[in-house]
Amino acid sequence: MKKLTQDCISWVRNWFETNGPTCSAVLGMSGGKDSTVAAAVCARALGPERVVGIAMPAEGQSLNEADEICKYLGIRYLCLPIGKIEAECNALASCMPKGKFSLQTIQNIPPRIRMTVLYAAAQSLNGMVANTCNYSEDYIGYATLYGDAAGSFSPLGGMVVREVLSVGHDLGLPARWVDKTPDDGLPGSSPDEAKFGFTYATLDRYIREGVCEDEQIKAKIDRMHSRNLFKTEILNIPTFIPSEV
Repeated sequence: MKKLTQDCISWVRNWFETNGPTCSAVLGMSGGKDSTVAAAVCARALGPERVVGIAMPAEGQSLNEADEICKYLGIRYLCLPIGKIEAECNALASCMPKGKFSLQTIQNIPPRIRMTVLYAAAQSLNGMVANTCNYSEDYIGYATLYGDAAGSFSPLGGMVVREVLSVGHDLGLPARWVDKTPDDGLPGSSPDEAKFGFTYATLDRYIREGVCEDEQIKAKIDRMHSRNLFKTEILNIPTFIPSEV
């Protein structure tokens, strides 16, 4: 087994020994490569009996093979649909000053609902919630604050996409799951790279090697990175000591 894969498995095992020796890992299973690889790593680190994969489809959304992935890994599978909760949240838009939410707000509601559901399930199952984001996504802020960007531990958080793919293949996962085209799963959405205007390969090379031949793409990546640093920084709290209370 390659060193990166073994290091990741050991890190998860050690983290649980310190923070939750009797706990299970609880993951939101989207059917994408990140949740699949993260679940596989946790299953190797803790044993499949201590891993719970939870699918949380919105109304009309498919499971995207999440159930099949969990069965393949031998981990516990739950399906907790969020359609009714999402509809109730969207209905609150009528109380807003203009009677509606922005498009970005509407897009961010489902991932924040899913994280609430994940934490509710984890607390009831003696579990720890996994953040399944990778470093490439975090670098450009492609994650929802308090949504998929949340979690108690992040097994893939230090890996760029090419490294996640390497771990997935190293673990022997089917290529159809590891090499699945990344997509945020939103209705009518396009694949990640089409939205970015650059490929993950380009982003990974820039992150790891500092090389990007296209100056416009380099500048775009830099802008995305600087604008979204707040998503991965520890909560900013004033360090001054008030002189008067």
